[in-house]
Amino acid sequence: MAVQLKNLSDQVLVITGASSGIGLTTAKMAAERGAKVVLASRDEEGLSRAVDEIRAKGGQAVHVVADVADPQALRQVADTAIREFGGIDTWVNNAGVSIYGRILEIPVDDARRLFETNYWGVVNGTLVAVPHLRERGGALINLGSIVSDLAVPLQGHYSASKHAVKGFTDALRMELEEEGAPVSVSLVKPAAIDTPFPEHARSYLDEEPKLPPPVYAPEEVAHAILTCAEKPVRDVVVGGGGRMMTAMGKTAPRLTDRYMEAAMFEQQRSDELAALDRPDALYSPMRGSGRERGDYEGHVMRTSAYTRAALSPGMAIVVLSLLGLTLALATRPALREELALKKLREPLR
Repeated sequence: MAVQLKNLSDQVLVITGASSGIGLTTAKMAAERGAKVVLASRDEEGLSRAVDEIRAKGGQAVHVVADVADPQALRQVADTAIREFGGIDTWVNNAGVSIYGRILEIPVDDARRLFETNYWGVVNGTLVAVPHLRERGGALINLGSIVSDLAVPLQGHYSASKHAVKGFTDALRMELEEEGAPVSVSLVKPAAIDTPFPEHARSYLDEEPKLPPPVYAPEEVAHAILTCAEKPVRDVVVGGGGRMMTAMGKTAPRLTDRYMEAAMFEQQRSDELAALDRPDALYSPMRGSGRERGDYEGHVMRTSAYTRAALSPGMAIVVLSLLGLTLALATRPALREELALKKLREPLR
C-alpha cells in the first residue's frame, strides 16, 4: 500500500523531548506552518513556556509531562493528542541524552539509564504510535545521529544507543512495508547541532564537554523532520560534514579510527574546567535549560546544502556523486600512505 502523508497544515504532530533543542525548534516550526502539536518531555516548566509561546503566535499546542522510559506516560501522550486534536498523523521520537567519558570509567547504571531514554524511549513511543498510525496512515520519525553509523570516542554509550535506534528503525520499516501498513518510517541522523546537548549530558571529563565542528543550527534538523512528515523519506543525514565522516568511515574504517583518535578527544573538551556539582539531565530534567540553542562559541552553519539536496529527489544522485568524488580526493593520499606502510610491514619473500 502506498503511503500518503498529509500536508503539515492538516496534521497532528507528537514530539518527545520537545522542551528544548531540536524538539522545541521542530514544535515551533510545525506550529508556524499550521500543524497542531503535542509537546512531551519531563520538563513541565519548559513545556508550559513553549506552549505559551506557540499559542501567543496563533498556533495550536498542548503539552504532556512524560518520561519516555515510561510506556504508560507515552500512552497518556497519545490519549491527549486524540482527545485534544482528534488523532495522530506524525510521531517524532526525539528525546535523548548523552554521557561524556571513557567507557571503562562510566557506571553501568548510568549507561542503562541512557538506554532507557535513547533506545527504550524510541521503542516505547513506537509501540504506542504505530497502532494509531496504522489506522489512518502517517509518519513515524526517529532521531538517530551520525553516530548511528560511526562511533565517537568519549560518547561510547551514546553511540551504541544510536546504533541500536538505527537497527530497530530499519527492521521496523521492513516489517511494516511487508505487511502493507500505510506508515512511513524515517530515521533522521543529525551531525553536531547547536543545542544544549553538551549541557544536558552527564560528564566524567575534567573539562566541560563541547560539540566538535562543523556545527549546524537546530532549524536544519527541524526542516528535515518536517520534510519526512510530509513525504516518505527512508533516512537522511543532517549536515554535509557529518555525511562526509560517515562515508569516510565506510570507505576507510581504520583511517577514520585514527582520525577520530587524533581529533575527537580534544574537540569534545572545552577550556573550561567542569564544576564538581555539575548538574545534568540524565535522571531528571534541568531547570531553566529549555532553550533551542546551546552556547557553542564557534561558527554555526544555518543550513546544509547536502541535506537540502538529499531531501530533493531530483538532486539526490548529483549529491551522492559529488560526495563520492570529494571523499575519493580526500582519502586518496592517506590511503596511499596506508598501502605503503602495509607493504613495508610485509615480510620479504
